Amino acid sequence: MEGLITFIRDYIALRKQAKLEAFDKISAKKHSLTDENELTTLQTTRREIEQQYETRTWLTSAAQRAGQINLVTHAAKYTHGDAKSSSFYSVMPDSEDYLTTATLDNAAVDAVGNAAALDVARLLQTEVEGDSLLACLQRGDTTALAELAEDESQLAAWVEGFSQALTIREPASHKLAKQIYFPVGEGYHLLNPLFSSSLAQALHQRMIALRFSEESKAIRKARRENRWHAKPLVWFPHIAVMKFGGTKPQNISALNSSRGGRVWLLSCASPQWERQQKPPLGSKSLFSTSIFDRNTRATRMRLIDLLNNAGNDNNHRIRKARDRYIDEIIDILFSLAAEVQQTWQGWTRHEECQMKRQQQLWLDPFRAYEDDAFRQERENSAWQEAVAEDFALWLNSHLRRTGLSVGKTEKGEWQSRPLFRRRLHDMEQALRSDCHA
Repeated sequence: MEGLITFIRDYIALRKQAKLEAFDKISAKKHSLTDENELTTLQTTRREIEQQYETRTWLTSAAQRAGQINLVTHAAKYTHGDAKSSSFYSVMPDSEDYLTTATLDNAAVDAVGNAAALDVARLLQTEVEGDSLLACLQRGDTTALAELAEDESQLAAWVEGFSQALTIREPASHKLAKQIYFPVGEGYHLLNPLFSSSLAQALHQRMIALRFSEESKAIRKARRENRWHAKPLVWFPHIAVMKFGGTKPQNISALNSSRGGRVWLLSCASPQWERQQKPPLGSKSLFSTSIFDRNTRATRMRLIDLLNNAGNDNNHRIRKARDRYIDEIIDILFSLAAEVQQTWQGWTRHEECQMKRQQQLWLDPFRAYEDDAFRQERENSAWQEAVAEDFALWLNSHLRRTGLSVGKTEKGEWQSRPLFRRRLHDMEQALRSDCHA
């Protein structure tokens, strides 16, 4: 509790310091201190500010202003900035297997109301050593305020005032709120869907950590440099951003202001991956299958656009972008290869199989358990170099079709891609693990 008491004192002192610094700066610009009357007025005003921020005086004022805000989990103004409908504080126990506010272990509490009173909300909400003034009031613990109050009557006034921020008023809707009239019996229930600011805050904090933390930066750097990292790289493709409150996000809620008015939306688009319905018996190469062509087309087009627009430039940024696109194609290739390996076994024995021998050895590894000659060929890793060459020839072929001048140098570059070698190695390691499991 001592930590919370110290925080309250420090919080008020910091606000006092900021107010006095602003006052002194304005005074120095607008007034001459040679006039005794003017100097006296300024000194009086400064003393008044100091008195306003005396701990007990400020807490009394804050308790009186607490009724201008409400501490909530679901805020009404996200629907419309001028909506006058009710906001709610809801921490109902989770009883469904859905991601809702109730599933959050420690839901962030938002504040709505008069933006000028949001300093009171921060006082109530800030956690110190796992506790906050808000949590104390919710469980009826007044110890922190009692240590600061002059007497019992002042303590009672503070508790009553701050508790107003927790008061649930009579629910009301508004013409600017979302409203659904749901038929019930002979009448209707008016449903008023509300935006969960607490859930948005949890998502925001998680994404901030995954996108901008030092650990995430280190993971991305390792990927760019083709180095191994113990933690997985997490990214969010095709996210959208909603803005609430325009240039004044604080008018919506306190948490909205802390997020700069932004709420990130995750893509809900269905995946575009197409499953290989049968083994590629009629294809001479996995690279010539229609499914691989379709799944790599978008990335190939971006790569070709990059190289066509680069001209004679060969700077670091272009090379990095080029390598990134090629690595995306390699990832798609090995995802498809893994599906072929795991879905069909022994398919290369079929008389209709036209696949190149090196790719048979790559894509039908389980045949080696029943075919000694096939197993001996697989154990000779020369087929891996041939598969890498097939990849390089396929990529060069597509680049040439668009007029790009590529030859042996580029072929050697694609053939020796570190990611391609690593994917082959990891795939063989996984197969050996399956064999010994």
